[in-house]
Amino acid sequence: MAEKPRTMIVGNWKMNGLSSDGKIMVRSFAESLATGAPVRCEIAVCPPATLLIALAEALADAGVALGAQDCHTEAGGAHTGDLSAAMLADTGCAYVIVGHSERRTDHGEADGLVRAKAEAVRAAGMVPIICIGETADQRDGGRAVEIVTGQLDGSLPEGATSDTAVIAYEPVWAIGTGRTPTTADIAEVHASIRARLGDRGAGRARVLYGGSVKPDNAKDILSLGDVDGALVGGASLNADDFWAICRASP
Repeated sequence: MAEKPRTMIVGNWKMNGLSSDGKIMVRSFAESLATGAPVRCEIAVCPPATLLIALAEALADAGVALGAQDCHTEAGGAHTGDLSAAMLADTGCAYVIVGHSERRTDHGEADGLVRAKAEAVRAAGMVPIICIGETADQRDGGRAVEIVTGQLDGSLPEGATSDTAVIAYEPVWAIGTGRTPTTADIAEVHASIRARLGDRGAGRARVLYGGSVKPDNAKDILSLGDVDGALVGGASLNADDFWAICRASP
């Protein structure tokens, strides 16, 4: 059996933060790393695009990878207001989130578009964090595994490997609500994702869990066999909470 990959904790700041906020957060991160117990996980932070350049050097000095929250499928052209993957790589990004449920819902992004964005991220030398997850109605209807594996099939580029893609399972109904699936529910969905990745030749790609991850539930979630880390939303905006989640990494 392949060795379990290093745990990865990703902070998604969403549409939050001005330059002063970003500097304060990064300073808190650096202090936590310097004075707290060592963390065993890889850490990445995905701030708003306006903060990428300002935070790139500071995050690198703190040993934290930089990520973006979205990108366009094209390398350039007449796409007012959009950013290409190459532009994001130019700021120092190593990761780009694609297919987040808020993009799928608010902007009508379907699997094919998510896959095209993931391909653009790979072409620019970065790793896409591909988000998938079911709604409350889909889970209540017993279709969670069907929906999630279907999204994975439609969103994962052909030829993706454990080195060129990260998957984030985020049940839509748990994002920012304070509700979290049981560990059994999480384990079931992650196992189905792992099996489907195996069918696609990417069986050891990291599969993160996201959806109301907090310091008080992080250890239980991260201890599950097919959970390789967490995509953290609201809790990543509080340095103490985010580092508590990082320290919960096995």
